[in-house]
Parts: sequence; C-alpha cells; structure tokens
Amino acid sequence: MRVADEQTLATPPRAFGDQLLRPFLTLFAIGGTVVQWHAVLAPGVALPVFIVACTSAITTLFPLRRLPTGWHVTLLSIAMLSGSVLLPLTHQTTSGPFFAYLAAGAAGGRLASRRIALGIAVAGAVVAAVLTAVTGALAPAAAPWPWWLALTVALPVYIGVAQRDRSVALGLAERGRIAREIHDVLGHSLSGIALQLDMAEALRESGRGEQADAAVRKARALAVDSMAETRRAVHALRQGALPLKDSLRALTEDVTISGPVRDVGTEVAHTVLRTAQEAVTNAAKHAPGAKVSVRLVCRKDGLRLTVHNGPATEERTDLAGGSGLGLVGMRERAALHGGTLEAGPDGDGWTVELELPR
Repeated sequence: MRVADEQTLATPPRAFGDQLLRPFLTLFAIGGTVVQWHAVLAPGVALPVFIVACTSAITTLFPLRRLPTGWHVTLLSIAMLSGSVLLPLTHQTTSGPFFAYLAAGAAGGRLASRRIALGIAVAGAVVAAVLTAVTGALAPAAAPWPWWLALTVALPVYIGVAQRDRSVALGLAERGRIAREIHDVLGHSLSGIALQLDMAEALRESGRGEQADAAVRKARALAVDSMAETRRAVHALRQGALPLKDSLRALTEDVTISGPVRDVGTEVAHTVLRTAQEAVTNAAKHAPGAKVSVRLVCRKDGLRLTVHNGPATEERTDLAGGSGLGLVGMRERAALHGGTLEAGPDGDGWTVELELPR
C-alpha cells in the first residue's frame, strides 16, 4: 500500500493546547447535538447523517499517516459533506453546524494541496447553502439562517492551511538546526582527523616516523573528542539548552568568560559555540601549535566573542588549506541574529570577533 505522498504532510508535534482544541470542539459538536436532538428537523434523515458526521469527525482526529492520499481526501470529503448536510437540519439550537466548520479546518490542516483542500471546503459550503435555502423554503419558521450564511463553513479551511504552514515552517527550522549541528560537530572533527592522517602519511613517506606516529595519536584524540562533542550536541538537541561554559572550555585551555551567561538564549549560545569551534579549528589548520585564547563578554545589550591565535609554532603543510566556507558560515550565523563577525590578521596572529545583540 502506498503511503500518503505530496498531498499530505507529516507535521512536527504541536503545542499541547492545539492538540486539545479540535478534540474538544468535536466532543462539543457531538454532545451539543445529542442533548438538543429534540430540535432536529427530520430526525429520520438526520440520524444516519449524524452518525456518519460523528464517525468521520472522530477519525480525522488521528494522524493516519500510513493511509494513501486518496483515503485522506475521501475521509475529509465525507466529513465535509455529512457536516454540510447536517447543518440545515440542526442549526436551530444545537451545535450540529460545528461539524462542517471542523471538517473544513481539518481539510486545510491535513492536505498539502491547497487546491484540493479549498475544493472540499467550497463544495461543502455550496451543499450547505443549497440545502439551507431548500429547508428555508419548505419550513420557513424552522430555518432562521439565510442561505448565504451557510457559505461561511468554508472559511476555516484557511485557518487549517495557516496552522499547517506554521507547523511545516517549524519542522524545517528544526531540521535545519539539526543539520547545522551535524555539520558543525562531525564536519570539523572529520576534517581534523583527515588532516592529521594525511599529515602522518606525508611524514612517514619523508622518513619522519616519530612525527607520523604523533600525528596518528592526535587523530585518535580528535576522534575521542568528537564523540564527546557529539554527545553534548545530542544533549543540547534533546534538552533545548547548551552548556556554553563547558563547551567553550572543551575547545581550548585559555578561556575567559564574564557576565551573565545563564541569560544567553539557546540559539545565540549555539552561534557563539559554533563560531568559537570554527575559529579554533581554523587556527589548528593554518597556525599549527599556536596558542589560542577565547574571550566571551556578556552584557545587557549584547555579547562579544573574541578568538585569537598567535603565530604557528609547528610546520604548516599544504594539506591544511581550506575552502573559505567556514568564515562564510560564521558570518551567516551572525547575520541570522542581527550580529556581525570580523576576522583578520592581528599582529603576528589572527583574531575572530563576533558581536551579537540581546
């Protein structure tokens, strides 16, 4: 069986209030109609329609992600049609009209195709309007709604579309954050390991076995550090917070932090850490053996991160070259939070300075 494709979307978990709203309104529609059933027109006709409306409305509350797209469309169409037929029979003193409104909202929220969702809602609105007009002609005293008011049952489709778009946007943002974490953690670690292994190979070919063994040991140390960094990143993704102080101190021994770090938001903390990580990695590539210092100053109006490295104390190989994309990525991260990033020579070393507002 083919699962739901481009017409349906698997959205990320919604807020607790959003999860309760539709079930509450569905129960209200069912309970209010049952309590006021004595006011329903043509009970013999309304009863089977009411059962179908209740069943389809309850079914739409479940994700049903494994169902093919056609089944989703059929289910929502049945819910919309039964709710529209029930509307003119129950709209006097009951909550029966809610079924049509709920079905329109569900179509907008469950279907990725706006055209199909809007088509279902408009078709239901037309059916509701026609039947309301017919009911008004046959029983004027029992049909206080004008036919054109029944057309409003299609409006909730836009609410559903807006909620779905918001959920998709949040999901994409979260995927982007996870992708950046994977790139930053594994990308830097694997780059450093590859650099050390290439260096070891070059040193061994030149007859410097001891230095080659040292490069291999450093590659192993980088692998161990990368596993620890991966665990920290997973913890941050799960908890929504980042141990900024510990993470910065894991990069280098010379770290100075001043100001209220606890007030730094999660996204800003990620930007600070990844910028520092990129700067330290670049220092290891382009200035081997150089002393690296990290300074973080947190103020009420913003924060400043400064990463400085001195001159290289070890021989730099051609294998340490880079693509320049790391600096571009740092500037992009800073711009996302309205900040700036400057990087350039500083005396006999190199300085990276990040400024972020708060």
